[in-house]
Amino acid sequence: MKKLTLILAMLAAISLSTLSQAREVTFTTQLKNYSGDGAYIVLYLVNENGQYQRTFWLAGTKSKYYKHLPDWARGSGLRSSEYDGVTGASVLSGKTLKVTVDIDDALIDAGYEVRVDTSVEDKRDNRADVSAPLTTDGAGKSFAGRGYVQSFSYGF
Repeated sequence: MKKLTLILAMLAAISLSTLSQAREVTFTTQLKNYSGDGAYIVLYLVNENGQYQRTFWLAGTKSKYYKHLPDWARGSGLRSSEYDGVTGASVLSGKTLKVTVDIDDALIDAGYEVRVDTSVEDKRDNRADVSAPLTTDGAGKSFAGRGYVQSFSYGF
């Protein structure tokens, strides 16, 4: 009986050690005050070579406008299965988008970057409005946007 207990304990320890650990990360995107409609915003992950990896959140529900988020659209291939369930309404001028997702610990401090693309109807599209390294050191820092984003930050 002692051997069986020992074997079961060892198997449990081995299987628990192989499970991937995830961390809850909250992304906060504050938009500038601008004239016009609500912004389509996409938060996504790229690897160290800038290649698309995963969509975290897509704000804006009309898929016909997704092509106006060009870097993300090209990388994701607009595969609806990739972002189903991670969409919400567009974000109005001066408002804040706050999104919390689980991210595998292996992606943090591993050369990955969070990008934010933005677009407003009848206005300019912004590729990589914000690019922020997904690092422990970057948590809590504010990153300035180049288009409609006033500031972007994330925290664990």
